[in-house]
Amino acid sequence: MILFPAIDLKDGNAVRLEQGDMARATVFNRDPAKQAHLFEAQGFEYLHLVDLDGAFAGKPVNAHAVDRILETISIPVQLGGGIRDTATVEAWLEKGVTRVIIGTAAVRDPPFVKQAARDYPGRIAVGLDTRDGKVAVQGWAQTSELTALEIAKRFVDVGVSAIIYTDVSRDGMLKGLNFDATIALAEAVPIPVIASGGLASIDDIKALLEPRASKLAGAIAGRALYDGRLDAAEALRLIRSTQTAA
Repeated sequence: MILFPAIDLKDGNAVRLEQGDMARATVFNRDPAKQAHLFEAQGFEYLHLVDLDGAFAGKPVNAHAVDRILETISIPVQLGGGIRDTATVEAWLEKGVTRVIIGTAAVRDPPFVKQAARDYPGRIAVGLDTRDGKVAVQGWAQTSELTALEIAKRFVDVGVSAIIYTDVSRDGMLKGLNFDATIALAEAVPIPVIASGGLASIDDIKALLEPRASKLAGAIAGRALYDGRLDAAEALRLIRSTQTAA
């Protein structure tokens, strides 16, 4: 089980949104590369990165900030936001991003995602951001008529490395992860599923390590890390001790 610290980029800053609303953004660090270095120093082994402006624009916007992060840290990075074509996938992978996350195009252009997964096995993830059970697109600004499971099934057996499942209503709200929906998705498809949206405290970490959550590949932590509700050292120690015991 991997715990991914999240850096969301808006106007070159590391921010956290509330329920995906760009107007409800809190700036936590004006130097995202410094924040990434801090996460690496705390012992995290994989960074989750989102170009929020890119998600709305449909193309990379915070490339300079991403470049600086990639230059600063040595741990792997997964990146989402505005990745809608092959050229963008190739550019990020060539720059050193370990895994790109495709969201809107997974709804609107499945053939592109399938081809990317075949061309770059293990390096393509699908981001499924849901609101009221339906998948949101365009930086969460629009909602499709499709459920997460309907979209996830499209990408079975094509080489997709992971699905990041986010409950938008919980994101940035510190209400706790939506375990029921996330676990149900993980049990329905063979693709590894990562939980996102609302991770609030060490109690969520403990719940992730319970047997019922055993199919989950990891979880993403954002605001709880930034405001101190989740102690990084305690969370990582708990995860590692549980894995060692297993």
